[in-house]
Amino acid sequence: MGLKTFNFYCDESCHLENDHQSYMLISYVSSAYNQIGLHNATIRQIKEKHQMNAEIKWSKVSHSKYGFYADLIDYFFATELQFRAIVVNKTRINNIAYGQSFDDFYYKMYYQLLHHKIDMEHRYNVYLDVKDTLSAYKVKKLKEILNIRYSSIRNLQNIRSHESLLMQMTDLLMGAISYHLRGGGSVRAKNRLIEKIQGHCSLPLTYSTPREESKFNLFFIDLK
Repeated sequence: MGLKTFNFYCDESCHLENDHQSYMLISYVSSAYNQIGLHNATIRQIKEKHQMNAEIKWSKVSHSKYGFYADLIDYFFATELQFRAIVVNKTRINNIAYGQSFDDFYYKMYYQLLHHKIDMEHRYNVYLDVKDTLSAYKVKKLKEILNIRYSSIRNLQNIRSHESLLMQMTDLLMGAISYHLRGGGSVRAKNRLIEKIQGHCSLPLTYSTPREESKFNLFFIDLK
């Protein structure tokens, strides 16, 4: 097997310690490097078809934009693009018991997100969405943690979501899972998109998928 390069576009939701949200998600959409141009071109065509000029975001899903976002979901499942998310029930985090800070826990979750999917026979570019003034520090810290084990990660850096259509796809899929887990959402277009995602998946979106599941992988981490 020849050496291949893959890009991971990582994003996070409800990742702050005291944001009063029950579930924290860290996730990515991944693509083979040589397919990125094709994905970008096709997503732009879908945007043009629906006359969508705005950034792709779960928070912008509405009745009038349902057709556009439904086409994006269909496109994701028709391609070799992959999605993976670590889901954490924040009410079960016990940092004191493990002698760690919330930041330590955060980096452990990023490690969990990536390490099962990294094959040392290949190369990886990992991109994190810029969230706040600490983003550069987070990348530096994550590099230190990952480089101990993974020389195959050749690039790890921050980018802004508006610069990457695949980063925006991560936001869309992650947002759908987060919305579903919170329960009680009343936006019909969002619930219809969640039903569409569920239709492509063999297990409910509230369960971990088998570890070998590559297309749409969810891991509800058990914090004992």
